[in-house]
Amino acid sequence: MAFTVVRFNLVDPAATAESLSARYRAALDMAAHADAHGIDTVQTEEHHGVENSWLPSPFVFAGSVLGTTRRIAVTVSAIIGPLHDPLRLAEDIAVLDLLSAGRLITVAGIGYRPEEYERAGVEWKRRGRLQDELLETLVRAWTGEPFPYRGRTVRVTPRPYTRPHPPLLVGGSSRAAARRAARFGLPFFPSAHLPELEAYYHERRTEFGTDGFCMMPSAETPLLHVSEDPERTWAQYGGHFLHEARTYASWQSAGIRSAVRSTAGTVDALRDEGVYRVVTPEECAGLAGRLDSLVLHPLCGGMPVEEGWRSLRLFCEAVGHADPNR
Repeated sequence: MAFTVVRFNLVDPAATAESLSARYRAALDMAAHADAHGIDTVQTEEHHGVENSWLPSPFVFAGSVLGTTRRIAVTVSAIIGPLHDPLRLAEDIAVLDLLSAGRLITVAGIGYRPEEYERAGVEWKRRGRLQDELLETLVRAWTGEPFPYRGRTVRVTPRPYTRPHPPLLVGGSSRAAARRAARFGLPFFPSAHLPELEAYYHERRTEFGTDGFCMMPSAETPLLHVSEDPERTWAQYGGHFLHEARTYASWQSAGIRSAVRSTAGTVDALRDEGVYRVVTPEECAGLAGRLDSLVLHPLCGGMPVEEGWRSLRLFCEAVGHADPNR
């Protein structure tokens, strides 16, 4: 059976305080529904200063989801590592790891939007060095022992629940990211299906003498919406999928590789492309037997909450299973 994901970035291009609050609260209710129906993880992410209100605080949202649920994991994929204070991040993740008994998974990337660095007052050209410092600091901080940091000795408490430390993966689509993951002995999470990069990662692990593994997206990793009438859904809501696709496309340079990269400029082109797909429940169940993972995006591009609920319920009926302990 495929690994199942429900993704939230809480985009709302026409946001008001009331609509965005309702969207956030609906996402928590949806996470609880996914938890009760055996979905494997809630995925969220980080972007800053986006006009459409893209979620900027993934750990605040993750903590809310973890507090609302009992068994489902929360994957933050990905944080923009160099924009975070390493010691504070170590504390925040440790607390969430304790609260959830190990259900938080963090993927650390370096981002691809220079404007986010400028906004935070962080030098774009230092992003590689800052990412190295962040990863080293997190791993050392989570031992609970004193260690040298920027010329002084520091200690981070409490120790996390998970040993040796909370799940931490290195994300990216470059050789530098793969090499960094190998050097620190951390799992590598490529942002697209890149077998040659996975091979490079393992070569570098052998060179560094470190352990680790690669969590490679499948060659086919569409973002799904489930509907009993896909024609109606594309006609009514295709603009929401296109809004997100065009937002992503506007950020990504030629060198960025992503499983959700789209070149479509119209709803019809987006539908033909297949990065975003509207499928029936029966088609969804069929994909579960063919793909390694299924990613549902119920509130994509500011999707109306009621339509997001319809999609989620159909998804859970098609590929979920009730939690007998609830």
